[in-house]
Amino acid sequence: MTTLTKQTLSHLDWLESEAIYILREVAGQCSNPVLLFSGGKDSLCILRLAEKAFRPGRFPFPLMHIDTGHNYQEVVDFRDQRAAELGERLIVRSVEDSMKRGTVVLKSPDESRNKHQSVTLLEAIEEFGFDCCIGGARRDEEKARAKERIMSFRDEFGQWDPKNQRPELWNLYNARSHKGENIRAFPISNWTEMDVWQYIEREKLALPSIYFAHQRDVVMRNGSIFPVNVPLAGTETINLPKADEEIINMRVRFRTVGDITCTAPVESDADTVEKIVLETATTTITERGATRLDDQTSDASMEQRKKEGYF
Repeated sequence: MTTLTKQTLSHLDWLESEAIYILREVAGQCSNPVLLFSGGKDSLCILRLAEKAFRPGRFPFPLMHIDTGHNYQEVVDFRDQRAAELGERLIVRSVEDSMKRGTVVLKSPDESRNKHQSVTLLEAIEEFGFDCCIGGARRDEEKARAKERIMSFRDEFGQWDPKNQRPELWNLYNARSHKGENIRAFPISNWTEMDVWQYIEREKLALPSIYFAHQRDVVMRNGSIFPVNVPLAGTETINLPKADEEIINMRVRFRTVGDITCTAPVESDADTVEKIVLETATTTITERGATRLDDQTSDASMEQRKKEGYF
């Protein structure tokens, strides 16, 4: 007599299976996709999912990072290292190049370059003819992201219309587009920050060091912890403190990584993935609400940027 063993999938297994399916749908429906890879935790998860979806073959798309020129050096170094380990092509396009072309003009030298990534991204899409950009956005990050479909359509101007989106009934995804149009695909759209950290723990993924607790010079500015005197490649230092601000050396970590001028750390002693999972389980503030200063300018700031072509 044969005994059948019932296998129960964990919630991470279900999320992983859905994400792999979405990646394969992109590869099957799109002629020239690209995976947006910053070196951050979400895009590192997508890299692992892509390995499971397409190995032992090469990825059916290159990797691309839109660099503001003000990214944490630890993350940039890790980005290059991970792409080299995978043996995949990495394309880097910089907001600074757009500034040189005159397509990006800052209001002041210390203005955050984060929102200007939209311009550089659209220029890169046109340069390479990409018809789909795979991103690591999650619906729990911010209310505007929660409005977006897994296959998010952008018109020939790179614009997103939250009131005109394609239905996705029964997990049927439509990634078709005309020349000049673009799809943004979000394989981990249904994941939460906790899911990401649990997946990182399960898969034993390496991460940039700034995700873990470390000592850093900071000031308190507008209720947030603001990193100061941050070195860039070379001799330049940015985020200088104001004359009346007291510099504090605090033990912090970053919940998300982005442009130095608008990404704040949180006070933390979590120096392992296991401790970060426990810390994430008890937090009451969303990841972007606690750390992304550019999202706090207004309730609609992210939605407006997405309409203009942001990730």
